[in-house]
Amino acid sequence: MDMTDQRWFHRRGALARDGWETVVDGSIEGWEHTGLRVAQLAAGDELALEPGTEKLVVPLAGAFEVRTGDATYALAGRRSVFDGPTDVLYLSTAEQGVLSGEGRVAVATSPTERVFATRLIPAADTPVELRGAGASSRQVHNFGTPHALDAARFIVCEVITPAENWSSYPPHKHDEHVPGHESRLEEIYYFETAPARVGGAKGTPEASFGMFSTYSSPAGEIDINAQVRTGDVALVPYGYHGPAVAAPGYDLYYLNVMAGPDAERVWLISDDPGHAWVRETWEGQELDSRLPYENKEG
Repeated sequence: MDMTDQRWFHRRGALARDGWETVVDGSIEGWEHTGLRVAQLAAGDELALEPGTEKLVVPLAGAFEVRTGDATYALAGRRSVFDGPTDVLYLSTAEQGVLSGEGRVAVATSPTERVFATRLIPAADTPVELRGAGASSRQVHNFGTPHALDAARFIVCEVITPAENWSSYPPHKHDEHVPGHESRLEEIYYFETAPARVGGAKGTPEASFGMFSTYSSPAGEIDINAQVRTGDVALVPYGYHGPAVAAPGYDLYYLNVMAGPDAERVWLISDDPGHAWVRETWEGQELDSRLPYENKEG
Protein backbone atom coordinates (compact mmCIF):
# COMPACT_ATOMS: atom_id res chain seq x y z
CA MET A 1 0.00 0.00 0.00
CA ASP A 2 1.18 3.55 -0.66
CA MET A 3 1.17 6.32 1.93
CA THR A 4 -2.37 7.40 1.03
CA ASP A 5 -3.76 3.94 1.69
CA GLN A 6 -1.92 3.59 4.98
CA ARG A 7 -4.21 6.36 6.18
CA TRP A 8 -7.21 4.12 5.48
CA PHE A 9 -6.06 0.79 6.95
CA HIS A 10 -4.92 0.35 10.54
CA ARG A 11 -3.66 -2.68 12.44
CA ARG A 12 -4.92 -3.48 15.91
CA GLY A 13 -3.66 -0.94 18.41
CA ALA A 14 -2.36 1.54 15.84
CA LEU A 15 -5.11 4.03 16.76
CA ALA A 16 -4.91 3.53 20.55
CA ARG A 17 -5.72 6.55 22.72
CA ASP A 18 -7.04 7.45 26.16
CA GLY A 19 -7.55 3.87 27.35
CA TRP A 20 -9.13 2.74 24.09
CA GLU A 21 -7.42 0.20 21.82
CA THR A 22 -8.88 1.94 18.76
CA VAL A 23 -10.21 5.46 18.25
CA VAL A 24 -11.55 6.54 14.85
CA ASP A 25 -12.85 10.12 14.75
CA GLY A 26 -12.44 13.47 13.03
CA SER A 27 -8.81 13.71 14.12
CA ILE A 28 -8.00 11.52 11.10
CA GLU A 29 -7.49 13.79 8.11
CA GLY A 30 -10.27 13.37 5.57
CA TRP A 31 -12.58 11.62 8.05
CA GLU A 32 -15.72 13.45 9.14
CA HIS A 33 -18.99 11.59 9.61
CA THR A 34 -18.38 8.36 11.56
CA GLY A 35 -16.41 7.17 14.55
CA LEU A 36 -15.49 3.99 16.37
CA ARG A 37 -13.98 3.14 19.74
CA VAL A 38 -12.91 -0.36 20.77
CA ALA A 39 -11.67 -1.43 24.20
CA GLN A 40 -10.75 -4.49 26.21
CA LEU A 41 -12.04 -3.99 29.76
CA ALA A 42 -11.16 -5.84 32.95
CA ALA A 43 -13.12 -5.82 36.20
CA GLY A 44 -13.05 -2.32 37.68
CA ASP A 45 -12.15 -0.55 34.42
CA GLU A 46 -14.29 2.41 33.36
CA LEU A 47 -14.33 4.55 30.23
CA ALA A 48 -16.19 7.80 29.65
CA LEU A 49 -18.74 8.20 26.86
CA GLU A 50 -18.87 11.92 26.15
CA PRO A 51 -21.80 13.92 24.73
CA GLY A 52 -21.66 15.45 21.25
CA THR A 53 -21.98 12.22 19.29
CA GLU A 54 -24.75 9.67 19.05
CA LYS A 55 -23.36 6.35 20.22
CA LEU A 56 -24.19 2.67 19.82
CA VAL A 57 -22.55 0.41 22.42
CA VAL A 58 -21.96 -3.08 20.97
CA PRO A 59 -20.58 -5.86 23.22
CA LEU A 60 -18.17 -8.00 21.21
CA ALA A 61 -17.38 -10.51 23.96
CA GLY A 62 -18.51 -10.22 27.55
CA ALA A 63 -21.15 -8.22 29.42
CA PHE A 64 -21.22 -4.48 30.12
CA GLU A 65 -23.00 -1.68 31.94
CA VAL A 66 -23.53 1.95 30.99
CA ARG A 67 -24.37 4.47 33.72
CA THR A 68 -25.85 7.82 32.77
CA GLY A 69 -27.13 10.63 34.94
CA ASP A 70 -30.61 9.16 34.97
CA ALA A 71 -30.30 5.40 34.53
CA THR A 72 -28.11 2.31 34.44
CA TYR A 73 -28.30 0.00 31.43
CA ALA A 74 -27.13 -3.63 31.62
CA LEU A 75 -26.02 -5.28 28.37
CA ALA A 76 -26.04 -9.06 28.71
CA GLY A 77 -23.53 -9.44 25.90
CA ARG A 78 -22.30 -12.74 24.42
CA ARG A 79 -19.33 -15.10 24.46
CA SER A 80 -18.02 -13.91 21.08
CA VAL A 81 -19.13 -12.13 17.94
CA PHE A 82 -19.82 -15.57 16.43
CA ASP A 83 -22.47 -16.38 19.06
CA GLY A 84 -25.45 -14.56 17.60
CA PRO A 85 -26.85 -11.10 18.37
CA THR A 86 -26.19 -9.11 21.52
CA ASP A 87 -27.96 -6.42 23.49
CA VAL A 88 -26.91 -2.98 22.21
CA LEU A 89 -27.45 0.48 23.65
CA TYR A 90 -28.18 3.64 21.68
CA LEU A 91 -26.97 6.59 23.74
CA SER A 92 -28.27 10.03 22.82
CA THR A 93 -25.86 12.76 21.74
CA ALA A 94 -27.13 14.80 24.68
CA GLU A 95 -26.09 12.22 27.25
CA GLN A 96 -22.78 11.24 28.74
CA GLY A 97 -22.18 7.87 30.31
CA VAL A 98 -19.67 5.63 32.02
CA LEU A 99 -18.93 2.26 30.43
CA SER A 100 -17.81 -0.67 32.58
CA GLY A 101 -17.75 -4.46 32.46
CA GLU A 102 -15.47 -7.31 31.47
CA GLY A 103 -14.60 -8.22 27.91
CA ARG A 104 -14.32 -6.58 24.52
CA VAL A 105 -16.64 -3.79 23.44
CA ALA A 106 -17.14 -1.43 20.48
CA VAL A 107 -18.81 1.97 20.45
CA ALA A 108 -19.98 3.32 17.09
CA THR A 109 -20.35 7.12 16.93
CA SER A 110 -21.41 9.95 14.67
CA PRO A 111 -21.25 13.68 15.48
CA THR A 112 -24.68 15.33 15.59
CA GLU A 113 -26.69 17.93 17.44
CA ARG A 114 -29.98 16.12 16.80
CA VAL A 115 -31.28 14.39 19.92
CA PHE A 116 -32.91 10.96 19.73
CA ALA A 117 -34.01 8.99 22.76
CA THR A 118 -31.56 6.67 24.49
CA ARG A 119 -32.73 3.09 23.91
CA LEU A 120 -31.66 -0.40 24.91
CA ILE A 121 -32.23 -2.94 22.13
CA PRO A 122 -32.33 -6.52 23.50
CA ALA A 123 -30.65 -9.26 21.49
CA ALA A 124 -34.05 -10.87 20.90
CA ASP A 125 -35.23 -7.72 19.09
CA THR A 126 -32.31 -7.57 16.66
CA PRO A 127 -33.37 -8.22 13.05
CA VAL A 128 -31.26 -11.11 11.72
CA GLU A 129 -30.89 -11.29 7.94
CA LEU A 130 -29.42 -14.25 6.06
CA ARG A 131 -28.13 -12.69 2.85
CA GLY A 132 -26.85 -14.14 -0.41
CA ALA A 133 -26.56 -17.84 -1.27
CA GLY A 134 -23.98 -20.58 -1.69
CA ALA A 135 -20.44 -19.33 -1.08
CA SER A 136 -21.82 -15.77 -0.82
CA SER A 137 -24.00 -16.62 2.20
CA ARG A 138 -23.57 -14.40 5.26
CA GLN A 139 -25.48 -13.37 8.39
CA VAL A 140 -26.30 -9.73 9.12
CA HIS A 141 -27.43 -8.27 12.45
CA ASN A 142 -29.33 -5.08 11.59
CA PHE A 143 -29.61 -3.51 15.07
CA GLY A 144 -28.59 -0.03 13.92
CA THR A 145 -30.25 0.26 10.51
CA PRO A 146 -33.04 2.76 9.74
CA HIS A 147 -35.91 0.28 10.07
CA ALA A 148 -34.63 -0.99 13.44
CA LEU A 149 -33.33 2.15 15.17
CA ASP A 150 -34.35 5.81 15.25
CA ALA A 151 -31.10 7.74 15.00
CA ALA A 152 -29.81 11.01 13.62
CA ARG A 153 -27.08 9.98 11.22
CA PHE A 154 -25.39 6.62 11.45
CA ILE A 155 -26.25 3.19 10.09
CA VAL A 156 -24.68 0.34 12.05
CA CYS A 157 -24.76 -3.43 11.50
CA GLU A 158 -22.51 -6.48 11.87
CA VAL A 159 -21.81 -9.31 9.44
CA ILE A 160 -20.70 -12.91 10.02
CA THR A 161 -19.07 -14.69 7.08
CA PRO A 162 -18.44 -18.44 7.55
CA ALA A 163 -15.10 -19.93 6.50
CA GLU A 164 -14.51 -19.96 2.71
CA ASN A 165 -17.41 -17.58 2.02
CA TRP A 166 -17.36 -14.12 0.45
CA SER A 167 -19.27 -11.06 1.66
CA SER A 168 -19.36 -7.38 0.69
CA TYR A 169 -19.67 -8.86 -2.77
CA PRO A 170 -20.20 -7.91 -5.53
CA PRO A 171 -17.97 -4.91 -4.82
CA HIS A 172 -20.09 -1.81 -4.40
CA LYS A 173 -19.82 1.87 -3.58
CA HIS A 174 -21.82 4.63 -1.91
CA ASP A 175 -19.87 7.82 -2.59
CA GLU A 176 -22.22 9.82 -4.85
CA HIS A 177 -25.59 11.42 -4.17
CA VAL A 178 -27.95 9.99 -6.79
CA PRO A 179 -31.52 10.30 -5.43
CA GLY A 180 -33.23 6.93 -5.21
CA HIS A 181 -30.12 5.09 -6.38
CA GLU A 182 -27.00 5.88 -4.35
CA SER A 183 -26.21 7.72 -1.10
CA ARG A 184 -22.97 9.26 0.18
CA LEU A 185 -21.70 7.29 3.16
CA GLU A 186 -18.21 6.91 4.54
CA GLU A 187 -17.79 3.51 6.17
CA ILE A 188 -15.77 1.83 8.90
CA TYR A 189 -14.99 -1.90 8.85
CA TYR A 190 -13.88 -3.34 12.19
CA PHE A 191 -12.77 -6.99 11.86
CA GLU A 192 -12.58 -10.07 14.06
CA THR A 193 -11.54 -13.60 13.04
CA ALA A 194 -11.64 -16.99 14.75
CA PRO A 195 -11.17 -20.70 14.02
CA ALA A 196 -14.20 -21.81 12.04
CA ARG A 197 -17.16 -23.11 13.99
CA VAL A 198 -17.27 -25.98 11.47
CA GLY A 199 -13.93 -27.53 10.48
CA GLY A 200 -11.67 -25.17 12.42
CA ALA A 201 -10.79 -27.37 15.39
CA LYS A 202 -7.04 -27.21 14.71
CA GLY A 203 -6.95 -23.45 14.20
CA THR A 204 -5.87 -20.83 16.73
CA PRO A 205 -7.21 -17.30 17.25
CA GLU A 206 -3.74 -15.90 16.55
CA ALA A 207 -3.53 -17.59 13.15
CA SER A 208 -7.07 -16.69 12.09
CA PHE A 209 -7.42 -14.26 9.18
CA GLY A 210 -9.53 -13.06 6.29
CA MET A 211 -8.99 -10.79 3.29
CA PHE A 212 -10.43 -7.38 2.44
CA SER A 213 -10.23 -5.21 -0.66
CA THR A 214 -11.13 -1.63 -1.57
CA TYR A 215 -10.35 0.09 -4.87
CA SER A 216 -10.85 3.40 -6.64
CA SER A 217 -14.02 4.92 -8.06
CA PRO A 218 -14.54 8.28 -9.82
CA ALA A 219 -14.94 9.82 -6.32
CA GLY A 220 -11.35 9.08 -5.31
CA GLU A 221 -8.30 6.83 -5.46
CA ILE A 222 -7.88 4.12 -2.84
CA ASP A 223 -6.18 0.72 -2.84
CA ILE A 224 -6.46 -1.71 0.07
CA ASN A 225 -5.69 -5.41 -0.31
CA ALA A 226 -4.98 -6.75 3.13
CA GLN A 227 -5.02 -9.75 5.41
CA VAL A 228 -7.30 -8.80 8.27
CA ARG A 229 -7.28 -10.10 11.83
CA THR A 230 -9.06 -9.33 15.08
CA GLY A 231 -8.83 -5.63 15.88
CA ASP A 232 -7.90 -4.38 12.41
CA VAL A 233 -9.83 -1.43 10.97
CA ALA A 234 -10.40 -0.36 7.36
CA LEU A 235 -11.76 3.10 6.55
CA VAL A 236 -13.67 3.58 3.29
CA PRO A 237 -14.10 7.28 2.47
CA TYR A 238 -15.02 6.44 -1.13
CA GLY A 239 -14.41 3.75 -3.70
CA TYR A 240 -15.63 0.26 -4.42
CA HIS A 241 -15.24 -2.04 -1.43
CA GLY A 242 -15.32 -5.81 -1.32
CA PRO A 243 -14.90 -8.61 -1.21
CA ALA A 244 -14.41 -9.49 2.43
CA VAL A 245 -13.32 -13.12 2.33
CA ALA A 246 -13.19 -15.66 5.14
CA ALA A 247 -10.17 -17.93 4.63
CA PRO A 248 -10.68 -21.71 4.74
CA GLY A 249 -10.63 -22.80 8.39
CA TYR A 250 -11.46 -19.35 9.77
CA ASP A 251 -14.68 -17.38 10.26
CA LEU A 252 -14.78 -13.63 9.62
CA TYR A 253 -16.75 -10.91 11.41
CA TYR A 254 -16.99 -7.21 10.77
CA LEU A 255 -18.85 -4.30 12.32
CA ASN A 256 -19.90 -1.59 9.86
CA VAL A 257 -20.47 2.05 10.80
CA MET A 258 -21.77 4.34 8.04
CA ALA A 259 -22.83 7.99 7.86
CA GLY A 260 -22.55 10.81 5.37
CA PRO A 261 -23.55 14.33 4.41
CA ASP A 262 -26.87 13.51 2.72
CA ALA A 263 -30.05 14.71 4.41
CA GLU A 264 -31.67 11.26 4.25
CA ARG A 265 -30.38 8.43 6.44
CA VAL A 266 -30.47 5.65 3.87
CA TRP A 267 -28.14 2.93 2.51
CA LEU A 268 -28.22 2.99 -1.29
CA ILE A 269 -25.40 1.36 -3.24
CA SER A 270 -24.10 0.89 -6.76
CA ASP A 271 -22.44 -2.39 -7.68
CA ASP A 272 -19.27 -2.37 -9.74
CA PRO A 273 -20.85 -2.84 -13.20
CA GLY A 274 -18.18 -5.37 -14.08
CA HIS A 275 -19.31 -7.70 -11.30
CA ALA A 276 -23.01 -6.91 -10.76
CA TRP A 277 -24.02 -9.98 -12.78
CA VAL A 278 -22.79 -12.23 -9.96
CA ARG A 279 -26.01 -11.57 -8.02
CA GLU A 280 -27.94 -13.45 -10.71
CA THR A 281 -25.92 -16.61 -10.02
CA TRP A 282 -27.39 -16.80 -6.51
CA GLU A 283 -30.81 -17.66 -7.91
CA GLY A 284 -31.57 -21.32 -7.27
CA GLN A 285 -28.65 -21.77 -4.87
CA GLU A 286 -29.29 -22.84 -1.30
CA LEU A 287 -28.26 -20.75 1.67
CA ASP A 288 -25.15 -22.04 3.46
CA SER A 289 -26.45 -24.68 5.91
CA ARG A 290 -24.02 -23.50 8.61
CA LEU A 291 -26.12 -20.39 9.10
CA PRO A 292 -27.52 -18.95 11.26
CA TYR A 293 -24.77 -18.70 13.86
CA GLU A 294 -26.43 -18.59 17.27
CA ASN A 295 -25.38 -18.92 20.89
CA LYS A 296 -23.70 -22.31 21.18
CA GLU A 297 -25.26 -22.75 24.61
CA GLY A 298 -28.72 -21.62 23.49
